[in-house]
Formats: sequence, C-alpha cells, structure tokens
Amino acid sequence: MKLFDLQGKVAIVTGGNGGIGLGIARGLAEAGADVVIAGRNSGKTSAAIDQLRPLGVRTLGLQTDVNDAAQVRKMIQDTVDGLGGVDILVANAGMSIRKSPEEYTLEEWSSVVATDLTAVFACCHAAHPAMKARGGGKIVTIGSMTSIFGLDMAAPYAASKGGVVQLTKSLASAWAKDNIQVNSILPGWIDTDLTIGARKARPTLHNAVVDRTPAKRWGRPPDLAGAAVFLSSPASDFVTGVALPVDGGFSSSMF
Repeated sequence: MKLFDLQGKVAIVTGGNGGIGLGIARGLAEAGADVVIAGRNSGKTSAAIDQLRPLGVRTLGLQTDVNDAAQVRKMIQDTVDGLGGVDILVANAGMSIRKSPEEYTLEEWSSVVATDLTAVFACCHAAHPAMKARGGGKIVTIGSMTSIFGLDMAAPYAASKGGVVQLTKSLASAWAKDNIQVNSILPGWIDTDLTIGARKARPTLHNAVVDRTPAKRWGRPPDLAGAAVFLSSPASDFVTGVALPVDGGFSSSMF
C-alpha cells in the first residue's frame, strides 16, 4: 500500500474553482485522484478544470449551489454516474460578511451560517450513502483560525467555523463504523480573494498577521494541499475527528 497514493479514488471539492479549494483540488489530482469541481460560477469551474486536465486524471465540473439540498444531492449522483462513486469529499465552499456584531441583520447572520455550517452538513449527509456503498471514505471539512479564536468583524463566520469542528468530531464518531474518516483543516491566514476583502477592511491586518506568524508570511492555497492529501489517503486511516491547523504556527504563538 502506498500511503499517499490516491489513484483510483474520486474526490469532490466544493468551492474548488478558486482559492483554497483549487489549491486542494490540484493537490488531490497530483496524488492521482479523479476530481470533481463543484461551484456556482460555471466560468470559474471550467477554468479550474482546464488547469487540472493536464495532470492526467479524470475531471468533472458541476454547477452546484451548496445551499440548495436538491443540488447537493444531484452533485453526488452526477459524480457517481460520471466517475463511478465518491471516495473523498472536501467541504470547502464558504463565504463571509464583515461587520461589527450589532450591525448584522438576522438575514445576514442566517445566510453566513447556511453556507458555512448547514451546507457542510448537507454535503456530508448526501455523500455518506455513496461512501458507505464503496466500503468507506474520507471527508475533509474546512474550518478556520476562527474555529479557535473569535473575530470581532465576523461573528457569524466564526460561530459557523467553530460549529464545523464540532460537526466534524460528531460525524467522525458516528461514521467510524462505516470506515469513513472525518477530519478538519483549519487554514491560517491564506492569500485568497476572501482575505483580500479582509485586508481592505482592516489595512493593518497584513503586517499584523506576518508579525504574529512564526513562518513570517501569509499562506498560499498550495500550502493546504499536503494536509488534504494526507487526510484523504490511506496514511490517515487511523486518524479521525481531528482539527489540523495549517497556519505557519499562528495558533501556537502568543506574539
């Protein structure tokens, strides 16, 4: 058995058409997995598929809104029909609205929680039968530094990402009997379109993150690929319910 070999495995990455999701999708493809990119923006999805195709794996792009349960179920069925099954799910799709807590409307709160927590459960829930039918599988959820720390300008995002970790542990406990390992990656401050907005909202953020991070830089989407391959491969068969920071040491350092 090759510990990190994903050849013959089928992976779905939600929100895989950019940022962290695309970095993970590329890493899974480089390890041999066939990859499904699921996202709302069909143009971005097509461009992502074009990047993966030269790696020599089967690819499939699916237009999917993870907030729509019917579309999530169709995502799973289209993957089974198109590539033969589902072995790996990376529940990555997410969003944020940056405001002070007292400025949110309840509708804004609900929209963030729906995408960043409820939709993660919907994707895992839909994937479970397909993975069980294959004799097991790997689910990787995407948490955040806000799974650990509060963030004054993103209360619903932080609450959702904290919930993702507890959901991950609960599913890991429930589905171990089905040989499904469920783990979470907690990205540190990663240079993506999402964090560009955060830096515009708080101009001091860039240097503050560099100063706090022992690695003395912001992360890049490819930095998440190794952890995702590990948690999707036979190397992690006895690892479940774990929340793994990939943060350059940010969460381990006080200053």
